[in-house]
Amino acid sequence: MVFRLVLGCGTVGRHVVEQLAERDSAGRLLVVTDDESVVGALRDESVPARHADPTEPTVLENIEQPDVIFVGGDRTDVNRATLEAASDRFPAASIVAHIGGNPTTADRRSFDDLADHVVDPNDALVDGVLDEVARPTTEAAIELRSHLESIDGRLGVVMHDNPDPDAIASAVALVDLAESVGIEAEACYFGEISHQENRAMINLLSLDLRNLVAGDSLERYDAFALVDHSRPGVNDQLPETLPIEIVIDHHPPRAPVSAAFVDLREHAGATSTVLTEYIDQFGVGFDPTTATALLYGIRVDTNDFTREVSPADFRAASILWPHVDTSVLERVEQPTIEGDTLETIARAIKNRTQDGSIVVASAGRITNRDALPQAADQLLAMNGVDTTLVFGFRDEMAFLSARSRASEIDLGETLRDAFDRIGSAGGHADMAGAQLEIGILGDVDDADEVESIVSVVEEVITNRFFEAIETRPGVPVGAYTQTSEWLFTRTGDPEDGESA
Repeated sequence: MVFRLVLGCGTVGRHVVEQLAERDSAGRLLVVTDDESVVGALRDESVPARHADPTEPTVLENIEQPDVIFVGGDRTDVNRATLEAASDRFPAASIVAHIGGNPTTADRRSFDDLADHVVDPNDALVDGVLDEVARPTTEAAIELRSHLESIDGRLGVVMHDNPDPDAIASAVALVDLAESVGIEAEACYFGEISHQENRAMINLLSLDLRNLVAGDSLERYDAFALVDHSRPGVNDQLPETLPIEIVIDHHPPRAPVSAAFVDLREHAGATSTVLTEYIDQFGVGFDPTTATALLYGIRVDTNDFTREVSPADFRAASILWPHVDTSVLERVEQPTIEGDTLETIARAIKNRTQDGSIVVASAGRITNRDALPQAADQLLAMNGVDTTLVFGFRDEMAFLSARSRASEIDLGETLRDAFDRIGSAGGHADMAGAQLEIGILGDVDDADEVESIVSVVEEVITNRFFEAIETRPGVPVGAYTQTSEWLFTRTGDPEDGESA
């Protein structure tokens, strides 16, 4: 339960108190003001109010620790004195301060230094004040801090397998938040990071990540957090029954999410957006390395603010920008491309099958699965094409990556309809991935027979995708049943990752 303390209750303060009382009946609210008539009126409305001078430090000494403080008097000088007393008495509280009617330059500097958010009557309305005082992010930040502080030992912050920039940045940011409250934490992942831009991000920013392998002992960690995915054992290699302390993600969950603290922001374009808000709410300041990683994570997941973007993503970017190392960001975004990646893209372009505005392509045998989404993006740039699927084979696995800009197609649902019975799939409306385990390949030694099996699988993948596109959303694909499903063994759910 959030405890909000209002110190001083002028014109703006009175409106804020009234709205707070209506909006959050479950929270605790206390108003302290030296205006006895206001105290009486508030008490008549069942709002807890105390008649006292909020500028007096002795008055604040008898009040327990609040979560959020609003300094709401009308006079600048009184509000400044109140702010100074409140920030000294409650350094851990989030403080929103109304600057009053006649602030000087010195007043503005003082308010900026002491308050987390400053409300200027020249450019702010009451709704804007309420957004800062009562928005859910504030409550979530208080709850997250509480959960972090309760951890006894080292926290493992786990990304999804083969993490993308959004997952990497989110993990690094959560490590920063944990360490800000004295908790030792480590960002870690299973799989590999092979995409050239992702490797450049890690190397140029000198990010400290631990690469776990299947079978590694997890005893080095006393608690676990998941970022950019939400269930242990799904798109990571943790035990499915592993207790999770914290989950922060922006993907819609496909099953119940179990953790002590869960924040799923489906309307955010990136998990990095959510972590940016938490760092801002914690008031710990932005490390340039983390800020650069977070902005890059947002830009990649929203395709430079053109895909599934929300107002929160733009706000996060504006918060991050003053702290970003732009020279490093430019180098991350312009890495060299390896020859194998170019060859994979070339094979996909050569082997494409087109039906109207939809293109499906096999890249054949691949060494780098991260070339597939790049090939899908390249094919999407073709004239008259609005949906692409590119797939390739590595060891006993088939990896699929899809892209679309067609408003009537939901790729995440399309791939699940097409491949969930023979593998696993997931993703967003315009960007999705799947992976299929071709178990029979491990039992075949003859090269010609292997290629024959691969050819059959290519036909199955292509036909299933085209049929799923033509089928209404939610209707299972039925054209290929057990006659082809014996080729495949079910695997984990690739909700996200470099392969998407």
